[in-house]
Amino acid sequence: MADFVPPAHNSLSPFADMRGHHVAVRTCDLEALKRWYVEKLDFRVVAEWDYARAKLAFIAPPTDDHFYIEILGGDEPGPQDVRPYTDLGSSLAYAGYHHFCLNVANVGATVEELRTRGVKIVVEPFVVEAISRRVAFFADPFGNLIELAELLA
Repeated sequence: MADFVPPAHNSLSPFADMRGHHVAVRTCDLEALKRWYVEKLDFRVVAEWDYARAKLAFIAPPTDDHFYIEILGGDEPGPQDVRPYTDLGSSLAYAGYHHFCLNVANVGATVEELRTRGVKIVVEPFVVEAISRRVAFFADPFGNLIELAELLA
């Protein structure tokens, strides 16, 4: 298996202070999506607020205070492309946002726990040698694709 080694940091960049913080997901039913993440993934509700005619919430994984999902709810969102998440290959035919990733210690164990909670696994675990990761995919009830990734030794 290839060892994945990221390129050197560019500390001279004027953007060297950039860090990932959150991904936003639009839904017509904030309460239903928020409840799914809390009940199925044990996420925590960090904050909730109103903006314009929308209701918003930050949710975070059980022990991570550095990555959030911002749920944008309220009003009826415009039409969404119907994406066939029956297999990963066909989903790659669509432009734009595709998925976000959550690192886990053991993809297989996490997938099995998700199954016990009634979560449908879209793509079973497989290895991506180029980045030394084992990954799997599932979707929330509104079709947002989520990747699980385990760093391989």
